[in-house]
Amino acid sequence: MIVSKLLNPITLMNVYINFILLIVISVSQFACSSKQAPKDTTIEADAPVCFLVRHAEKADLSADAELSEAGKERTLELAKFLRSANIEYVHSSDFIRTRETAAPTANEFGLTTEIYDPDDLEELAHKIRAKGGNHLIVGHSNTTPEMVKLLGGDPGSQINEAGEFDRLYIVYVPANSTGKSILMRYGTPYILSSDN
Repeated sequence: MIVSKLLNPITLMNVYINFILLIVISVSQFACSSKQAPKDTTIEADAPVCFLVRHAEKADLSADAELSEAGKERTLELAKFLRSANIEYVHSSDFIRTRETAAPTANEFGLTTEIYDPDDLEELAHKIRAKGGNHLIVGHSNTTPEMVKLLGGDPGSQINEAGEFDRLYIVYVPANSTGKSILMRYGTPYILSSDN
């Protein structure tokens, strides 16, 4: 925890990503050197790495709400956080709040946001596996964990619909094995209260 207080969020993210890659490489080296039945533990250079978030805070409870000021600030935090992630594709459902969440990161990398159907997440997962590269996927409290699961990651506990907007999943998606994932937080932290 002392390390996280000394480093800015971008540097901290780089440390976490390097740490994850080091663990993946170490595990694959250990698995290759063991006498057990052979496993395919090759790290695939073109395997997708996905960064998944729920949309940022909404201005109101309407069906297609814009982001609040806090939500707009969170989108800028996300773009800063992902600045070193070499994002190659940005995906969003076709709602104002998700498109607005994706926009600063898409702009940071000079990308056009690709719209996906949140009712057909399997199609998006297939598309990501076929393309490879680094992806930002912006979804909703119910679709983001489901997408993490489809990519082979661990979605963790249910997202609190009312106030949890700070989850950032990173999922490594190899073609021939189960994905590896880590759950991080960004921007203003969600604090579970006794009212939740």
